[in-house]
Amino acid sequence: MWGLLLALATFAPAVDVGLGAPSTSVLGLTSPATTKAPVPTPRSSPAQPSAGKENGTSEQHVRIRVIKKKKIIMKKRKKLTRPRPPVTARPSVTTSPAGTLDLPEKQEPDCPPLGLESLRVSDNQLDASSSQSFGLGPHRGRLNIQSGLEDGDLFDGAWCAEQQDAEPWLQVDARHPTRFSGIITQGRNSIWRYDWVTSYKVQFSNDSRTWWGSKNRSSGMDAIFPANSDPETPVLNLLPEPQVARFIRLLPQTWLQGGASCLRAEILACPVSDPNGLFPEVPVLGSSDSLDFRHHDYKAMRKLMKQVNEQCPNITRIYSIGKSHQGLKLYVMEMSDQPGEHELGEPEVRYVAGMHGNEALGRELLLLLMQFLCREFLRGDPRVTRLLTETRIHLLPSMNPDGYETAFHRGSELVGWAEGRWNHQGIDLNHNFADLNTPLWEAEDEGLVPDTVPNHHLPLPTYYTLPNATVAPETWAVIKWMQRIPFVLSANLHGGELVVSYPFDMTRTPWAARELTPTPDEAVFRWLSTVYAGTNRAMQDPDRRPCHSQDFSLYGSIINGADWHTVPGSMNDFSYLHTNCFEVTVELSCDKFPHENELPQEWENNKDALLTYLEQVRMGIAGVVRDKDTELGIADAVISVDGINHDVTTAWGGDYWRLLTPGDYMVTASAEGYHTVTRSCRVTFEEGPVPCNFRLTKTPKQRLRELLATGAKVPPDLRRRLERLRGQKN
Repeated sequence: MWGLLLALATFAPAVDVGLGAPSTSVLGLTSPATTKAPVPTPRSSPAQPSAGKENGTSEQHVRIRVIKKKKIIMKKRKKLTRPRPPVTARPSVTTSPAGTLDLPEKQEPDCPPLGLESLRVSDNQLDASSSQSFGLGPHRGRLNIQSGLEDGDLFDGAWCAEQQDAEPWLQVDARHPTRFSGIITQGRNSIWRYDWVTSYKVQFSNDSRTWWGSKNRSSGMDAIFPANSDPETPVLNLLPEPQVARFIRLLPQTWLQGGASCLRAEILACPVSDPNGLFPEVPVLGSSDSLDFRHHDYKAMRKLMKQVNEQCPNITRIYSIGKSHQGLKLYVMEMSDQPGEHELGEPEVRYVAGMHGNEALGRELLLLLMQFLCREFLRGDPRVTRLLTETRIHLLPSMNPDGYETAFHRGSELVGWAEGRWNHQGIDLNHNFADLNTPLWEAEDEGLVPDTVPNHHLPLPTYYTLPNATVAPETWAVIKWMQRIPFVLSANLHGGELVVSYPFDMTRTPWAARELTPTPDEAVFRWLSTVYAGTNRAMQDPDRRPCHSQDFSLYGSIINGADWHTVPGSMNDFSYLHTNCFEVTVELSCDKFPHENELPQEWENNKDALLTYLEQVRMGIAGVVRDKDTELGIADAVISVDGINHDVTTAWGGDYWRLLTPGDYMVTASAEGYHTVTRSCRVTFEEGPVPCNFRLTKTPKQRLRELLATGAKVPPDLRRRLERLRGQKN
């Protein structure tokens, strides 16, 4: 155990550092204070160059008496007596004579990330000089990793060195010769503590024993890189000269006063050729599909959708469901053999992505999916051909285009965990739909469901439709879209985890943070979730580690949304209670905004899952409810399944789809003015849906109303039936 005893050889004039702005003049740079956290005190190492005189600070020496196992080591270190605020890093290409970095205005990373955030770098490739605990070990030093709720558990939000570690370092083994070009850092993610590094050095090695540092071009001294001034903002530093090595180390030099040396990082690195084959072959991230694997801003997305429409005009249609707060259109790509019309008996399905603008993978997957479906249809692929001839598919790649533009312009590695999540008004769209759960559950508690209050198609609450209600234009656009089209199945694509969550998303117990809250269709939702998770390559990888603080692989990579964390006003719950549509949320990747070079692999991870999930719309029963006399379809007829307290209704042509797992069911069709009809329907494991049609007969009163409305005479048989009914009533 190290013990530190500071003895000042000379004393500088008193400096007030109590509640002042945090500062670091060791970098030779200053900026306004950006945090109310405690003041960072610079910490220097014996090799640290002086930067104080050039910036008007006075230098004083501090003797540090280090006692270790009865040995006393005397070291001289420099103390800065006029601290200045730490700054977040800007590009580092030129240097100052003092060894600190003179930074140009802007930097662009020239190499992709090594893969700490995306988990391509495994835990055993990370090492450190020390760790405060297992939960703060080197395996937690990944960019954007999120901590658990309990401070000090196994899932903390950074790597943190021990307090007494005099020379802390975090090390990454690339396993192959690699061209390192830059580093991105964050502080510790925690709701209880403030910890971040304000400056660091970088070293390299080929054998993890002999190390050399990143040097300033002009002075030849070790470069000191400015790091973070808050826990969450990613800070990028490019190396003055890229270095080819196998190992890289980050050596924190200063950190927040009263805090610890804690950081999360991503390494920018390009692979280097290995002509002699001395190292194992580097896994190649790729796909055999020739698609446009890059991130698309609003203009590029619109252009790509237009290209797909021009390539496949007979099976595609582009339409807009509304506009964002900033006026960007919410474009949808419809794909069907008869685009633009609802065909009787053909189910409608949708994918929605980009509800959170910084979760970009879903957006790109839908753009890739529309390219793939178009190309494979032209090639005559039987699976795709059947999908497009038997299903009407709607793809909304960007529900929150304003948020995405913010995230896109920051860049995939620098957007952080939350920037761009909300729409331009600061509204989280996944909490912005009407809460229909509460009125339903209150009615159930009072015994009013389903006789007085329906268990389906609950109306919008009055407060939600008031002019001053806080409802985003993007939310309204999607609600009207849901009301316009009889969707049967949907998935809402998110990012930041690897799991499929299903309704209910809101806990039934008020104020409960999490609680298992199943719907009456628990079996169907678990089936749907398992289908996606079971065909997703990443979710089925037995060697994958948890993204953040929960290992969902223990539960088949699916979870009830409310049992994860409560989400009042979610789109999933609203879709289930306000329409016929069954919707789940798919968390696609640990990395919300993966780098472009990872898109081919992410497409391969999700391609089969996206197709297989669409095919689940055939699961269950389907049919048409018709008038027995006219053979016309009956709109808004109610389809009830015995034992499941949730009904669906027919579309305007009388057609319906009811998702069910295999089994025998008693199904009832009812409509106003008609006699109710019940029949048995068997759902098998064979690919369906199973036909289950109904013909309803009008009640005598309904027939009488229609005849009197047209001025026709009442037929004798109807007159006799009405007389019998009156006699029974008397």
